[in-house]
Parts: sequence; C-alpha cells; structure tokens
Amino acid sequence: VLRDADGDPTRMIGAMLDLTERKAAEALLRRSEARYRTLFENIEVGFCIVEMKFDAKGRATDYRLEEINPAFVQQTGLADAEGKWVSEAVPGLERHWFDTYGEVARSGQSIRFENRAEPFGRWYDVYAFPTGEPGENRVGILFNDISPRKLAEARLRELNENLERRIAEATAERDEIWRTSQDLMLVAQFDGLIVSVNPAWTRVLGWTAAQLVGRSFLDLIHPDDVEASAAEAARLADDGLRTPQFENRYRRADGEWVWLAWAVSSHSGRFYGVARDVTAEKRQAQALAQAEDALRQAQKMEAVGQLTGGIAHDFNNMLAVTMGSLDLLQRRLRAPDPAVKRYLDAAADGARRAAQLTQRLLAFSRQQPLRPEAVDVNKLVLGMSELLRHSLGGDVRLETVLAGGLWRTHADPNQLESAVLNLAVNARDAMPEGGKLTIETANCHLDERYAANHLGVPAGQYVMVALTDSGAGMPAEVIAKAFDPFFTTKAVGKGTGLGLSQVYGFVKQSGGHVKIYSEPNEGTTVKIYLPRLLGGEVEGVAEARGADLVLGDHQELVLVVEDEPAVRQFSVDALLELGYRVLEADGAAAALKLIDAHPDIVLLFTDVVMPEVNGRKLAEEALRRRPDLKVLFTTGYTRNAVVHNGVLDPGVELIGKPFTIEALAAKVREVLDA
Repeated sequence: VLRDADGDPTRMIGAMLDLTERKAAEALLRRSEARYRTLFENIEVGFCIVEMKFDAKGRATDYRLEEINPAFVQQTGLADAEGKWVSEAVPGLERHWFDTYGEVARSGQSIRFENRAEPFGRWYDVYAFPTGEPGENRVGILFNDISPRKLAEARLRELNENLERRIAEATAERDEIWRTSQDLMLVAQFDGLIVSVNPAWTRVLGWTAAQLVGRSFLDLIHPDDVEASAAEAARLADDGLRTPQFENRYRRADGEWVWLAWAVSSHSGRFYGVARDVTAEKRQAQALAQAEDALRQAQKMEAVGQLTGGIAHDFNNMLAVTMGSLDLLQRRLRAPDPAVKRYLDAAADGARRAAQLTQRLLAFSRQQPLRPEAVDVNKLVLGMSELLRHSLGGDVRLETVLAGGLWRTHADPNQLESAVLNLAVNARDAMPEGGKLTIETANCHLDERYAANHLGVPAGQYVMVALTDSGAGMPAEVIAKAFDPFFTTKAVGKGTGLGLSQVYGFVKQSGGHVKIYSEPNEGTTVKIYLPRLLGGEVEGVAEARGADLVLGDHQELVLVVEDEPAVRQFSVDALLELGYRVLEADGAAAALKLIDAHPDIVLLFTDVVMPEVNGRKLAEEALRRRPDLKVLFTTGYTRNAVVHNGVLDPGVELIGKPFTIEALAAKVREVLDA
C-alpha cells in the first residue's frame, strides 16, 4: 500500500494466484476420503492397516493395529484393539502371521493365503498388500472368516475317506441279512423269471436256489391267488414308485401251502420282494374268529335259555291249574254228555301238549331236573329199535352200528331216548322219498386241539351216538341256527322248532357236546358226545307205575306250601281227592307255625321257587324241628335250590309241574312209604 506525505493510502500494489486446481484437488480428496471411509466402515470383509516392527536382523517382531473396521471387530471379537500392538491385543498369535506380513512390507508384493488363527479358533481367507510410502512398513489386510466352509470341506474329506469302508460294511451287512434273514427275499425280472433268492427259501419252503432261479415266481403261487398276484406285479411294473403289500399262498417243496405277506418294489427292470411266513398268524386269526363266533353263539343260547326258562315257569304254574282242574272235573262228572266229555278230552290233550312244549323249553334252557344213572347206550339203542322203526315208517331203512366194549355214560336215560327219537324224526322228515338212517355208537377222545376249537367243550373221553341220514342235508347258514328254539325249515304246523333245541339243552346239561355235520344233498350227521362214566356206576331206580290210583288212608296229614293261590288250591283239592288230610300255607313263615302246631303232619309238599324263603330252606328248617318229616318238592323251574349242575341233589324227591293226579298219587305214596 503506497501513502502520501500525510500518510494516507494512495495506491495498492498486489499479485493474484489462481487456486482453482488446488481447490478442486482438495474437494476430490475429501470425496475420496469420504468414499474410503464409507467403504471402510460398511464393507463385510474385515480390514485393517498395520505398522510392522522389525528387529536389527530385519525380522518382523510385532505390528500395531493402526486402523480396524467394524467387520474386523465382528470376525475377531477385538473391539478395543485399534492402536494396540498385536502381541498385546492377541497374546499367543502364531509366528507365521508376523513373518507373512513382514515379507509383504519388505518386498512390496501382495499375497493371498488361507490359514487358521488358533487364538480365535477360526479359519481366515487373507489378502495382504503394502500401503503408504516405501519404508513406512505399513500393510493393508483384508480377511474373511471361512470356518464353515473349512468344516464342510473337512466333513466331505472324512466322508470321502470313509466311503469305501462304509460301502464295504454296508455290502457285508446286506450279504449277512441276505444269508441269515428268516424273511424270504427275491429278485425277479418283469417277465416273472426269478434272478436270485436268499437261503430262507430253502429253510421256509424247502426249495433250493438252483430249483428256483430261472423259473417264474408265478409257478409256485396257489391257483386262486395267481390272478391277483400277477395284477399287483403288472401295476408295480407300470409305476415303480409304489411299494404294494399283499398276501398270497406259496407251495412248499412238500406240497403244503403257506401264506406269505409281501412287500415289493421295482427298479431298473426288476422286482425286489421281501416276504414273511404268516401261516401261523392266519391260523391264529381264524381260530380267534371261530372262538368269537362260538362265544357269541354261547351267549345267545344262554340268553335265550334264561328267557325260555322264565316263560316255562309261568306256563307250568298255569298249566298245573288247567290240567289239574280238568282232571278233577273229569273225575267229578259221572257219565257226562258225550259232547262234554269230548270237549274235556280235547282241553286235557291240549294242556298235555302245552306241558310237553314247556318241558322242551326247560330242556333247551338246561333247567329241567335230570335223574342221571349209569347208561349202556348200546342197550338203550337196541331197546328203542321197535319204537324207532314204528316212528320212521316203511320208507326209511334203519341200520345200527354198535361198538364193542362201549363205555358207559352217566345220563338221564329218558332224556337220552327222547334226544335220539327227536333226531330220528328229524332225519325221517329230511328224507320224504325214503332213505337210510344209521345209528352208530363209539368210544371217542376229544383232544385239547378239538376242545380249543369248540368253546365250552372239555377235552376227555366220551361215548358218542351218531345219527346219519341220506336226506337233503343243510347249508352252513341253516346249521348255524339249527339249535335255536323255534327255528325250523319245516312247513307251518309240521314242527315246533324245539326238537334240536331240546337235544342241545339235554346234552349241554349233561356235560356233553353235540355237533352237526351236513352239506346240501349229501345228508346229515348229528353226533352226541356224553362224558364217559368213571369210577362207581350207580344203577337207576325204576319208578313204580300202575294203572290204579294209590290212595291215602284218610289219617295221613299233608302240609301244602305254595305261593300261587290257584296252584295251591288245585294241590289241596287233588290231595283231598286222593284221601289225605290237608293243611295249606302261602309261605315259609305260615308253614313253620303249622308244623309246630300239628305234630301229626307226615309230609311237607312245598314249591321250590317262592319269594323270601325258598322251598329248600323251608324244608331244612322243618327237618331241624321234625327230623322224621317227609318232604316232596314241586317246581316248574329250577334255580339250583334242589338241582345242581342239572342233577337232583341226593335224597331229594321232586315232582315237576304240571303234574296229573295219577302222577301225584304215585309220588306221594312213594315218598311216604320209602
């Protein structure tokens, strides 16, 4: 600045310098620094700049971490390492890291390598390059954590190293399974030819590999299963993704058929099948199904038996009144009008037939009191010959095949005769054009296997009676219902449907077994099995029968105990008619009072089934008070009071309802005179 004499500025002298390029360079540098910093902070690869330290011999001894980015911290965990020497930040770091970075600083050459840093327990992919001015010994380092890749490579190497061993082991295991498996294994072509089989074919079916290879697998399949098996094979050939499971029967070398359960797949034009012998399971399932059917049948028969027994009880009480009243009425009427007598006879006949019907119901329900004795079945059949021939008619020829040395059985002979007669009449009806009926006897042993297949049949020795006809026979569905009460294939009015039911009930109540064998147009055989009598043989006592009534002496006093008023009244009237003195009671309490009050009572005639106190308990108390008292029971339905297992208890005298005056007269006299 130039000034005048007064010191005031008059002129200014200056020079200007153009800074445009420098300013542009500074701006470019700032932008470059910003980009570098952005990249440095955000790059996912670890990055650091280190200053190397060398000893006098030129060997790298340490390096200082001048700058580190966030990715470096993330991959190493060294959050506060910036500015520190690495020997301080990472004690124990391997020597090769110092040597490698020192070589980069000295040579000025970049290097890339992979190595493991033990302090971090990680593998890194590293790129190191010189940075800064020569002689500054600075190195830039980029590195990335490659531990997952290294782990995968190690596992792959392990797999590759072990592959051959594993293949060998798998092959040995497969061969061992092939040799020792109890399952049948098969390889076959799509055309059915067998390529190979395992030794189980020999163990299970008896066929050797030489007998099977080159043969069609369809050759050994049961004819009934060939079509289904071939269809499965065809579907599998079309769709190899399926693995069907099916069963069929294969023929053993000895000709026997066994059931095989198959699982089959296909690959490269071949079938691969594995089969298991399920014959035993099939038999068990069949036996279980048969046992379940038998159990259902037994439960059904038991339920129906309980129902019919209850019905028979009520019918017997009503019939006792009806038959007794008709009997007394016929005796009271002297020379009745012929029409009246005809009506009375018809009513009595109807009542007797109804009584027979209830007896059959009781027989089926196994609630009739039996009087078993030692029975010679051969003698019984021979004794029935004339009756059977008369019942069968001239068109049916009767043959008997009686076994020598036949065991005796313990059964009610009258019921056995009735059973044989029922079966004979059924056989006659099955042969309307005539034919042959054969009655056969034999000693039989039903073994454990038979007993297991027939529910409720104990294994043991039995006396068998078999009736075989040459008639129309029965299909399986009719056989299944043959023993059901009121089931019949006969025309209306030709049968009650209780004949076979009565046979069934009697045989079961006697501890036996009855079986029907029949096919349509092939005739029918019904076999009755009664248990063999072992030990002492008790002969039966013949019942006295006479045409004339056996009367009382008008001095003997009888006590009648019956809860049904009408039945009690008939019993009282009948005994009075027979010449006895009679007292009556409607239950045990009243009866015991009368017994105490009348020591001349000679007979207690009591119903078995009564409310509160049954007849058996009444008799026990009465005999405790009067040991000399005679007791006669009556019932139309037993509930194990005087009958156990279908047999009258020892010493028990019983007359079943309904009874006639003649039967009552004989039984009362028999008991009093015993």
